[in-house]
Parts: sequence; structure tokens; C-alpha cells
Amino acid sequence: MFVDIAKIKIKAGNGGNGAVSFRREKYVAAGGPDGGDGGRGGNIVFQVDDNLSTLADFRYKRKYTAQNGSNGAGGRKSGKRGEDLIIRVPRGTIIREVESGAVMADLSDDTPFIAAKGGRGGWGNPHFATPTRQVPRFAKDGTPGEEWEVQLELKLLADVGLLGFPNVGKSTLISVVSEAKPIIANYHFTTLTPVLGVVSMGEGNSFVMADIPGLIEGAGEGVGLGHEFLRHVDRCRLLVHILDAAGSEGRDPIEDFNVINRELAVFDPALAERPQIVVANKIDLADDAQVARLRSYFEERGYEFLTMCAPIAEGTDAVVRAVWNRLQTLPPIKRYESEAIPVALFEKQSDRGFTITERDGVYFVEAEWLLKILQRADLEDYESLQYFQRVLVSSGIIDALKEKGIREGDTVSIYDLEFDYRN
Repeated sequence: MFVDIAKIKIKAGNGGNGAVSFRREKYVAAGGPDGGDGGRGGNIVFQVDDNLSTLADFRYKRKYTAQNGSNGAGGRKSGKRGEDLIIRVPRGTIIREVESGAVMADLSDDTPFIAAKGGRGGWGNPHFATPTRQVPRFAKDGTPGEEWEVQLELKLLADVGLLGFPNVGKSTLISVVSEAKPIIANYHFTTLTPVLGVVSMGEGNSFVMADIPGLIEGAGEGVGLGHEFLRHVDRCRLLVHILDAAGSEGRDPIEDFNVINRELAVFDPALAERPQIVVANKIDLADDAQVARLRSYFEERGYEFLTMCAPIAEGTDAVVRAVWNRLQTLPPIKRYESEAIPVALFEKQSDRGFTITERDGVYFVEAEWLLKILQRADLEDYESLQYFQRVLVSSGIIDALKEKGIREGDTVSIYDLEFDYRN
């Protein structure tokens, strides 16, 4: 089954907790604290796998969790780092954060993408030793790993997309000019999944052609296979529009052309502006007047017009050459740029609870929603720092610290962030 969209939850591993320990050896005085730090949690990593062609593996498994880091131990022994969880996806997969819709990554090359970072390991008690606090009997817990709900969306990486009503010859063309072997038969929707074929132009040159099925009237609004496959046209640099020159199924090929272009415009207006070459197929069934009518109509409108009889490969070489020449003038395949997930998104979460724990003058603040803001904020940037400070005030955390008795110079610890309190 072809599946090209899936929604899953990912959770990176939590960092291990720091250890509270004191060195105690015979004949060794004043051993002091020696608790080790916790290990970092494992990341969630997405990796392209060219052996995969759909997102079907995500239909039944919806939650992915990486390994937690191990806790620290005495003798300054750090905990073991959690193993990363590698999630393999087809090339061309877009990862979006569900709530904001932001594009996290476009997996079109071989570079792995860390979608959720493992939590940092907590500090062992030696980190909290000071001249006035020589026996710290506390350590720091590890931070939780990042957790996201993401949508995976497969958009095929093809230079050329074949458009046309069912049964006009798209599958036949791709089978003749490439090594792809789609199922071909004389009925609608023979092709139920997009088919990719590599067309060789010799001397190491080639391009990728995709047969995009399911385009009928109403497809732009989800009729038929509709949105399921229109998204795969999105990356194509060039569209080749295949028409039934003879109108063998009782339809007017010019009207077919206009119907499909209207559907492209409904789905995405930019698609209707994509460069197109028009190819009239089944010329063995058409008379000269039919072909002349089509040629006149499309050439008057500035389209390059070609004819072929795909089953016997008549005219297909000319189509391939025309496509190749046109591709040389067009920009590369579209890539989606990563977008920042707005930190204000997490401030609006309904549960804005927090806990504050005081240990020997160190005030530990914990809140899941606040951690997400901290993970995404750049505290080296003045505006981001000011925003974070406003969040601490508006959420009531500063007032709660005052109620706990915090004093000037006491330490506030918020996961990976530590600062001295100033009134």
C-alpha cells in the first residue's frame, strides 16, 4: 500500500540524574563529594533510506522513543549516554511540527536530521561544592528529552511530472523511455501509486520522470485520488501534459487539458504556472484534422507541442530530447527551507504549572512547557533573553521564588540554565 503522509510522536531520551556521593577511603582525610554526572539521553534522528518508497511503516507504529541516559555513580563515574534512535524514511520526506505547521527538515539528501535532542545529564554533587557549601547533599536531575508530534509528508523528487487523465498513455510513456515497469491496462486508475523512472541521456546524464496518477475533475478538492498525489507534482521542475489526440473515450483533449490545469490552480496556484510541454498521444487513432487542431491551439498559446504513439515508441525520442533541453534552462528541484518553531507556541499551552525546590540556596525550577521555550530560545540574543525574562514574570515563577524566600545572589537553576538572582 502506498502511504505518503503519516503523523507520529517522537520522544528523545531523558538525561540521566547526577549522583550524590562522597569519597570515603581509609587513611584519606576530607575525601569530599565525588558523585558522577548523568549521561545524555539519545536523540531521535531521521535518515534517508533509498530502499523505502512509502511511509507505510508508520501506519501501525505511531510513537518512537530514544534511550534514556544512565545515572551517574560514585567515584565521579559518569552515566552512559543513551543510544540514538534512527528512523529511516524515503528520500523526499518533509518533516513538520504539527501544532505550528513549521517545516523542521526536508530530507532530500543523505544528511541525517536530529529532530529531537536528548536531554542533558544532570550534574553530580561536586558541581555544587563551594567554600561555604563543602558538603553538598544534592545533585541535579537530567533534563527531559525533546518531545514533538510531527507529520511526515512524502513529496517525490522528480524532475518531470506526467499529467493527464487516466488512460491517456502516461504509464506507457514512462515504461518505454525508462526502466520503470508500471502496470498498464485499458481502464481508469490502473496506476494507483506514483511511478518513478530514470531516463538516461547518455554520458552520465539523466533525469527522473514521475507518472502522477489520479488527476480528474475535482482532484484539487480531493475528488478521486485527489490530494493524495497532487502533492507529488509540487517538486517537479517541468510538467509534461499527455493528451489523447483521438479523444477515444469521448472527451475533448483540449477540455481535458484545461480541466487538469484548473485542478492544479485549485490545489496550488503556483503549480498552474509551472512550465509545461504538451504531448498528443494515440496519433495512430487520430486523423490529420484532429492533430492540426491541437497543434494550432497549443502553439498559439506558447506551448511546445509534440506528438507520439507511445506503445510503439513512435515520437518518444523527440519527447525525451525536448524534455531534456527544457530542463537545462530550469532551476533545480525545489527544496523546503527549515522554519523556526515559534517559542511563543509553548507559552500558550493550557498547563503552565511549575515546581520550585530549594536546596542549600539553590532554587530548582521545573516545568515541561518552560523547557520547550528554553530549548528553542537563543539566550545569547538580547531580545530572546528579554522574552524569556518576561515569561518568568508573567507565569508567576518570579513571584513564587520570592515566596520561597529567595535572596539576592542565590542561584536559580532552570534545567540547562543557571543564574544568580537579582532583585
